Amino acid sequence: MQRLTKAEEEIMHLIWDNAPCTVAQLLDIIAKAKGGKKPPHSTISTLVRSIEDKGFLNHKAYGRTYEYYAIVKKEAYSRTHIQGFLKNYFDNSPSQLVSFLVKDQNISLDELQELMKKLEEDQ
Repeated sequence: MQRLTKAEEEIMHLIWDNAPCTVAQLLDIIAKAKGGKKPPHSTISTLVRSIEDKGFLNHKAYGRTYEYYAIVKKEAYSRTHIQGFLKNYFDNSPSQLVSFLVKDQNISLDELQELMKKLEEDQ
């Protein structure tokens, strides 16, 4: 699976949360989040086309309007990139990652216990 740029990831998250949607709808969502300021239509359109070219999106055409939807699920993308992150930074060791988070991010014992509880529920 290809890697998305930071800007592409931001758009992809919007699409995962709001699909199916058009570029105009994405502009409205972005404007709402940024206090009314819309980025240029061409910028978002270019990003969406790039994401589609990478195989993450597809679209339905309604005349000249395209409605985009994800063909890669958020969970699949997350899983792939978390595995790479573990491999590249923590020697493929989830326990090293958790140890890092506890030491460097000051995760409290309560937060760690809550995480353990969540993991047990997901099993």
